[in-house]
Amino acid sequence: MAIQNSSPEEFEEMIGQQGYVLLDVRSPEEYTEGQIEGHTMINFYDPDFPDALAELDKTKNYLVYCRSGNRSGQACQLMEDLGFEGELYNLAGGIRAWNAYKNA
Repeated sequence: MAIQNSSPEEFEEMIGQQGYVLLDVRSPEEYTEGQIEGHTMINFYDPDFPDALAELDKTKNYLVYCRSGNRSGQACQLMEDLGFEGELYNLAGGIRAWNAYKNA
């Protein structure tokens, strides 16, 4: 399954659709920069991060975001390596791009 980079507009269209899980991989300190309602948070910097990902349902589609899009891209790659079968979408530009889009 290919990892797809998505714009905030594309991301918003998928949020709330059946079978999509919204995953925030930022640290708790970054949470104050805003969040997207309905997310599950798993800290990328937590030593147990790979184990936490491995516990997720591998058949679902995931919308993954972080602060800038870098860690979420790495998380998507790790999810692919762990055998996730669903679609993996990385929010290009992360929460910063999301906030700019929502506040435009």
